[in-house]
Amino acid sequence: MILKNRSIRQRMLATTMMGGVAFAMIVAAPVLTPTAALAQSTTGGLRVTVNGPDGAPLAGATVTVSSPLSLVSRTGVTDSAGFVRLSGLDPAANYTVSISAPNYETFTATGIAVTSNSDLSQTFSIGGASTVDDIIVTGTSFAAVDVTSATVQTVLTLDTVESLPTGRSYQSYLQLVPGVKPGSNPSSKSGINSSVTGVVGSSSDNVYYIDGVNVTDPVTGTFGANLNNEIIQEQKVITGGAPAEYEGGSGLISQVVTKSGSNEFHGSVNYYFQNDSLVQEDKHNESAGFSTYDTAVTLGGPILRDRLWFFGSYQRTHREDDVLNRTTGAVQRTVERDAEYGFAKLTWQITDNDRLTATYLSDPTEISGSSSASVRNYRDSATDQGGERYKIDYTKTWGDLTLNAYYFNHESELNTIAADSSTRNNVVFARGATYTYEEQNIGGSGGNTLRNRNRDEWGVSAEYFLDTSFGSHTFKAGYTSTKNENIVEGTVNGGATYTSLSSRYPGTTFAQLAGTGFTSAVFSADDRSRIIDGINAASNRAALYAIVDTNRDGSLSLGEIDAISFSDTAGNPGGQINSYRSLRTQNGINNVGSEGKAFYIQDSWTKGQLTVNAGVRAEEWTHTDSNGSELFTFEWELAPRVSVVYDLFGDGRTKVWAFGGRYYDPVRNDMTAFAGSLSGAVDEEQINIGGNWVTYRTRGGAAVLDSIFSPSTKTPYTDEFLIGYSTTFGRDIGLSVVATQRNTRNIFEDYDLHVYSDPTNTGLDGNAVPGGPFFLDYSYFGLSAAQIADVQAGRINYVLGTLAGGKRDYRGIEVALTKYRTENWFGQLSYTFNDAKGNSSSDGNAGVQGDFIYLDPRAPNAWGDLPGNIKHQFKAYGGYEFDFGLEVAGVFNWNSGVIYTPISYLYGYVAGPRDPAYNFGGTTSTWLSPGFTGSETGPSYFTFDVRATYTLDLSFGKVELFADIFNILDQQSATSEFTDVAGNADFDYQEANAWVAPRRAYLGVRYSF
Repeated sequence: MILKNRSIRQRMLATTMMGGVAFAMIVAAPVLTPTAALAQSTTGGLRVTVNGPDGAPLAGATVTVSSPLSLVSRTGVTDSAGFVRLSGLDPAANYTVSISAPNYETFTATGIAVTSNSDLSQTFSIGGASTVDDIIVTGTSFAAVDVTSATVQTVLTLDTVESLPTGRSYQSYLQLVPGVKPGSNPSSKSGINSSVTGVVGSSSDNVYYIDGVNVTDPVTGTFGANLNNEIIQEQKVITGGAPAEYEGGSGLISQVVTKSGSNEFHGSVNYYFQNDSLVQEDKHNESAGFSTYDTAVTLGGPILRDRLWFFGSYQRTHREDDVLNRTTGAVQRTVERDAEYGFAKLTWQITDNDRLTATYLSDPTEISGSSSASVRNYRDSATDQGGERYKIDYTKTWGDLTLNAYYFNHESELNTIAADSSTRNNVVFARGATYTYEEQNIGGSGGNTLRNRNRDEWGVSAEYFLDTSFGSHTFKAGYTSTKNENIVEGTVNGGATYTSLSSRYPGTTFAQLAGTGFTSAVFSADDRSRIIDGINAASNRAALYAIVDTNRDGSLSLGEIDAISFSDTAGNPGGQINSYRSLRTQNGINNVGSEGKAFYIQDSWTKGQLTVNAGVRAEEWTHTDSNGSELFTFEWELAPRVSVVYDLFGDGRTKVWAFGGRYYDPVRNDMTAFAGSLSGAVDEEQINIGGNWVTYRTRGGAAVLDSIFSPSTKTPYTDEFLIGYSTTFGRDIGLSVVATQRNTRNIFEDYDLHVYSDPTNTGLDGNAVPGGPFFLDYSYFGLSAAQIADVQAGRINYVLGTLAGGKRDYRGIEVALTKYRTENWFGQLSYTFNDAKGNSSSDGNAGVQGDFIYLDPRAPNAWGDLPGNIKHQFKAYGGYEFDFGLEVAGVFNWNSGVIYTPISYLYGYVAGPRDPAYNFGGTTSTWLSPGFTGSETGPSYFTFDVRATYTLDLSFGKVELFADIFNILDQQSATSEFTDVAGNADFDYQEANAWVAPRRAYLGVRYSF
């Protein structure tokens, strides 16, 4: 379904978010039928051990656990070992544990924490006088250790993150987690942190869950939903040792659990703001004016006490930025960003054992343009994005058996509209030349694109606890069915986009433009055979031969293509020299998708101090083209995950563990669009020969397939191995040490088979020679005879497959020392060492390692430190609460700088420096120069931010005043440097191009009750 006729904001404004209409929409949605989806567990448990006054296990004690934030309470009786496990508890930090036993007075312990998908251990020793000799007191129970789990995770509660100076989003909270790198969509440990286009700090390996539902964008692999941070009950971030129930794992896994109301009415109203008067002078750029505000309201409470609760929220954010011209300092434009985040949730505890939950989440956002000064007004574009999500969830408990089922629907849009409708023309210059941005970039951004990314998901899961004479078992199993849609409709302004040669260089040849002497490669050597085919198929073939066939032998050679010269300017936007253009010949809607099935089963077996967790996850993904036909199926793959955990002293406070497992990284829907665009847009790539435009490659449409999935393609995967140690000192200090090794294989890439598989290749043309180390026979891709014929006839441009020889290896160590909130203060220190090496940054998307043989992973000098990695990271945060209502907190982050390769650009993709052509493995090419892969490191820098919170208690509710000061020391250090060896109109190679923002204050106030 295309959503272009009515924006997300318009549809949301037609709904009363806090009223009955929103809730009616949820309940009336077609989700009450028992179609359901497996979500990750959003509940947790407690492993309670009760000892008598002599330290001996106390059997027959009744243990009851309850929280005012949960409709569920659990009761159990201790066994002969004094042990009882209580499960199905909602995450909260304020549980009360009540213990009663014959001949003992009943007592309670408060402030006990439960976190999702964990079984924290608590030990209580009770005496006849109702004393508690070893008990975790109010607020410190996060120090408890889950001695049955090998998962490396951080639990962030709203109480913690709102004490600290952070951005107001779950994405910003990720920066508090040890090992997470800087960025808007940050990588963790081995997760790719630098894309094939050179973007650093935006990983496509992460997985994002909200209330157990995977909301990761199926096209980009980044987060696919935004929300008001004040609806978060808990955010758990997993960075290693993920059990079989989780998708992903090569990056981080973020799991947000939202609030559900309570038996009392609670709510809040807040307002935060910042403007340029609260910001120190910028030392590196002209200080630009801006203002922003963020306001939100929440309300939750009972509809029926102990049975039916509601919780809702509405947030509006607005920001205005003056964007300055880098050269003149004048205001180019004012960019506005408006976002509205709506949330509504009903929780119905039908019986003590039956729960029904319905949720609605929306996040429409409008952005009037880019806030980057590197983008000039005429190259700008506006964005309209966001979506609506509906979920219904049913849970049934029968004693030790819990069943869950849910349905989830997500509809979103991402539309971009060009500010200038003139034809786009990128102009190339000789390396080292002086030019302006305006000379290099002529015309608008190129076109308008409407995108919809929709998702339907359903499934079931079960959990069963079995206690036997030979240990206890926690069995989990589940099944999911997911359907993704990626719908794209775009137009090209002026009907074409150009890459032209500057008018300074008439007479430049094809060989020169395909080389390294210009700011960007316009053509590549392997284009020559396609150009010959294009000339032979042209209606004006004779006229073209008169220009190109210089020896008049009636055939065209590669050398004659190299000799084509460019001087024609007729019809060129901006009067430059015509060389290349992409001509749009057909517009249309392209609707491709994927359907996934996943199954997992796992068992956690505990005997005494030993726990063995064993599970397996199986996934199958089928991709469909724009006609609805099957493109390719990634058959069922098994991902085993096993861990061994030992409670070192048997007291539930110290553990050692080891983990080994495999994570699959399903190919995303951007590649589905690459191979499945049969009914959408069609573009013709053309070269200008003597004033004649000649088509040498067609992209899109059914006549010439842009790509196909090779039958031998394998799903990319990462194998992970961990060893770790965790302990609790006293009541409130935790220490963990983790060593990690990860190996990524079966990396996905697209191949130009003219380069790699053509049996007529000589190796002298820069392509793989038959019998050589780079040649990939058609059998490597598993192609049929018909597919081989289509490739050879030019009816298939590219083949998607497994990147031969591609691999990434990671080793790391992480140490974290945490002081949990007690005695008015809390804090954490962490250090992470990351050693990441490899020969490919491809990550389930189409780069150029299968297009240019000198970038092949097996080629000389391809192996090295991975770009985007940060070898050393140190993080610290903490806060102290005074008795008179003031709390002061700070966050300190330091890193050693981002590793990068000096680059040049090929069709928008990055490549390292190259040597003059020489022969290697039978192929003559300009191979990568030695010593440059991952050879450079950007500047190290630190940030230090503080927050002061003052709380004033009122007779009804309280008022909180917030003051954040970011970069309090005003250390405006460089954070990155320009990596393109050619430089550009704004920056020279290795010149600093980004800095820590100046010291700035962010103020807020909140009333809550």
